[in-house]
Amino acid sequence: MAYKKLFDKFNSATTKEWEEKINIDLKGADYKKKLIAKTIEGIDIKPYYRTEDLSDLEYLSSLPGKYPYSRGNNTENSKHKIRQNIFIDKYKNANKKAVEIVSKGVTSVGFIIDHKEDISKKELSVLLKDIDVSNIEINFISGIHSEKVFQLFKNYILSNNIDSDTITGSVGFDPIGHKTVTGNCYNKNNCNFSDKLKSLIKISENYLPKFKIININAQHFRNAGSTAVQELAFGLAIGSEYMAKANDAGIKTDLIASKIMFTFGIASNYFMEIAKIRAARILWAKIVDAFKVKNKENCKTYIHSVTCNWNKTAYAPYVNMLRTTTESMSALLGGTDSLLVSPFNATFEKPDDFSERIARNTQIILNEEAYFDKPVDPAGGSYYIENLTNSIAEYAWKLFLEIEQEGGYEKAFNKGIIKEKIENTARQRDMNIAQRKEIILGTNQYPDRNEKITIPKKEKRTIPENALRLYRAAEAFESLRQKTEKAKKTPKVFMLTIGNSVMRKARATFAGNFFACAGFKIIDKSGFNTIEDAVQASIKANADITVICSSDDEYPDIVPVIFERLKNKSIVAVAGYPKNSIDALSAFGVKHFIHLKSNILETLKEFQEELGIK
Repeated sequence: MAYKKLFDKFNSATTKEWEEKINIDLKGADYKKKLIAKTIEGIDIKPYYRTEDLSDLEYLSSLPGKYPYSRGNNTENSKHKIRQNIFIDKYKNANKKAVEIVSKGVTSVGFIIDHKEDISKKELSVLLKDIDVSNIEINFISGIHSEKVFQLFKNYILSNNIDSDTITGSVGFDPIGHKTVTGNCYNKNNCNFSDKLKSLIKISENYLPKFKIININAQHFRNAGSTAVQELAFGLAIGSEYMAKANDAGIKTDLIASKIMFTFGIASNYFMEIAKIRAARILWAKIVDAFKVKNKENCKTYIHSVTCNWNKTAYAPYVNMLRTTTESMSALLGGTDSLLVSPFNATFEKPDDFSERIARNTQIILNEEAYFDKPVDPAGGSYYIENLTNSIAEYAWKLFLEIEQEGGYEKAFNKGIIKEKIENTARQRDMNIAQRKEIILGTNQYPDRNEKITIPKKEKRTIPENALRLYRAAEAFESLRQKTEKAKKTPKVFMLTIGNSVMRKARATFAGNFFACAGFKIIDKSGFNTIEDAVQASIKANADITVICSSDDEYPDIVPVIFERLKNKSIVAVAGYPKNSIDALSAFGVKHFIHLKSNILETLKEFQEELGIK
């Protein structure tokens, strides 16, 4: 063929030759610092991967639908369930909404019912009216009420003569996950859940064989600021705990393994999330196999994915649509079994019909127009993704074994180990966001300067000592900006641009974005020819803060003059970090230097305090 003749004209290059060429181009620069990226998980990402990087990956010999299921559970396509959850206030209204969303493409409905103290046979019938439970996956997020809800659902199936073998779904029993985020057991006086688990398993075994009983909510770790590795390792540790407790209660290994599902939070690190889902299947198969299952089919992992809340924002909310789109793509390419896309405004207000429709249609478009549901394991064989899958599996397995050595998840949790590890990561990520090493578009970088919103106050919740704090990364910046918007006067920040045209423009742009993150009003002129013109313009603008934007070489001469003229009229700051003159300028009285290494969050708080904004 023509392309073969074309490639025959080029000699293949070895890895050694590539490395030699790279080192020549680096001209003595440190290879690791320049080209090796380290993720928050601690994984080294190389600048390129080759066929030889796949040579030691044992699981690559398996096919889709075969143990250890790294390539997914399916053999013909990648179809998944399109999920939407409904919070139950009134059963009739919830039913009306469920019928409506099913007609619009939803194939999996989640009924949030754990807040209801009681539910009757009649109410359940109202809830499920006109819903074909044989074709639509039914999920109950029922928590402590799981046993009663499942019993009523079983009775509903029997009384309506529905073939139970066709019914799929879950009941959402997760006492360990509940304790992780609340610090409490389902039953405050008794943390032993073996009897309830046995009851649920018995109903499923006898009447609803395809129903999942245990839902391991690993998404909690993600929404507390964890890494992908921590989410996976701790989720697997909870799964292992359930397997062990079920065995101790006399439940057969194959039976309990078939009744477990995982819920993972999907974040915006595109390839990392694809690889995480693939790694989850490999490791769970390994864990279940260690419990000596007889049927390898029970080593399959049922994965439900949810676009995570941690990285969603109240400001620039439409950016959340872009985030959930890439997250959806990661989940589907990784081979998730079902997916819930959270509405873009769910973090700060009650979702409406529009935001819910966009969330549903994200998945429908990916399936119907981008054909994501057609290929089996589309990421399979990718040099990069396969290596990333293997790295995540190795790191997560190491952390999983650490938890096992502590006596399992519950003992590690009670010792505070789980919370400590996640909080350490969350602090690091918060610092990265404060220093803009990690970007949240529209919040800590490129904010919409004209946007003003009111974020409802969160209900204050006392977090028990061991429980995880679920929060969003943007909350600190949003609180900062809300303070400004509630102040009697919006501070004005004047960009005093003078001198070198390239530097003054770049630094004014940087400083403008910097202060806009706090909701300050930015005044940016095109540039001034003289110091006198610049000073007079700042005074005329009645600027609360004046930022001098020029080059490092010009700062020693112009900053003292400008500072002396404005120090009693405005807070004076310098854009940049002029190494050769910073000590002299500081000695002269300049306190504020705005630069790339600034902790933007803390710096803006200091400006607010200086301006009397509380």
